[in-house]
Amino acid sequence: MSNDQARRLALGAQGFIEGRATGRVDVRHFRKVVDRVGLIQLDSVNVFSRTHYMPFFSRIGPYDVAALDDWLWQSGEMFEYWGHEASVIPTGHHRLFRWRMDQNFKWKRLAELEKDHPEYLESVYTQVAERGPIRTRDLEAPGERESAEMWGWSNGKVALEALFLQGRVTASDRPNFIRMYDLPERVIPAEHLDGSSPGHDEALGELLMLAAGALGVGTADDIADYYRIRMPAARPVIRRLVESGDLVEVEVEGWGKPAYLHPEASLPRRKGGTALLSPFDNLIWYRDRVERIWDFHYRIEIYVPEPKRVFGYYVLPFLLDGDLVARVDLKTDRQAKALQVRGAFAEADVDRKKVGKELRRELESVASWLDLDDVVVARNGNLFDYL
Repeated sequence: MSNDQARRLALGAQGFIEGRATGRVDVRHFRKVVDRVGLIQLDSVNVFSRTHYMPFFSRIGPYDVAALDDWLWQSGEMFEYWGHEASVIPTGHHRLFRWRMDQNFKWKRLAELEKDHPEYLESVYTQVAERGPIRTRDLEAPGERESAEMWGWSNGKVALEALFLQGRVTASDRPNFIRMYDLPERVIPAEHLDGSSPGHDEALGELLMLAAGALGVGTADDIADYYRIRMPAARPVIRRLVESGDLVEVEVEGWGKPAYLHPEASLPRRKGGTALLSPFDNLIWYRDRVERIWDFHYRIEIYVPEPKRVFGYYVLPFLLDGDLVARVDLKTDRQAKALQVRGAFAEADVDRKKVGKELRRELESVASWLDLDDVVVARNGNLFDYL
């Protein structure tokens, strides 16, 4: 198939071509998005908007964030775990991650904690069982942070995160993005928690098929990355899925490596989709894939020292009619109720006047959704004069 066909498959699979909601948005729309993409990544950065809110806006348009939060954390339909990084995942897929929960997770801080305080992990579990849902600071002896660095956790946080990895505790809520820990049996419906667990390879097979469906078409690397499955484990399972006819091996023009098509993938007759995309949107998770399909080089620069940043701190790609045509560095000034466009950059060989007009429309829409009164554009980038 051509790369244009692969692009249409990707856009269709991710729910961009059919357009946004035109009436009142409710949980049916939220479910539809998750049915398409499989899971939604979480991230703590809040300079513009919580990243898990944006994939829904990008696909269905403005909606009530409080209603989404209620559905994600109170409905019993979703749970949090390490899917593609920290993610919210349908509870029906809990069984597919038990192999990951059963792994013997060890990292330096946990090993030190177990060596120096061998009873501590179980005491933290007991506190969650007796008093959950609780935050780290609610523990009887949470300890002090080791440092101000992102991962300079206290002993209490290390213990809770280890229990979370093991599936012995889960997140019951996320007020102000603070993880509330509770027992899975008090959060996840019994019908999903008590069901039988598939074997390791069977679970990987189901996850890889879900990934293939969400991507439309992808290389082995694309498909494995979707649920963060290591290639040595994914490769033989993908091979078996091809041999059984569950995946179809195809050649995509210009990709230079085999690709795999979900047999139920439907090729849209046209490409389409216009949206600002969170840096953590499922469509653009795997940067090599983005460059291969759209010829769009994209790297998030949050962790790049400011003098070395090319485009800015929190840069969102702009999808226009199915093409990635620009990127904008955004920040929400909540006190001034303004959306700050700190930089706007068009790709080469695009109609900047058209891109600027459509991007301005999208920026005004997202500002209104975030209850902001103004869009303030800095004189930075080659799109400034068109916004």
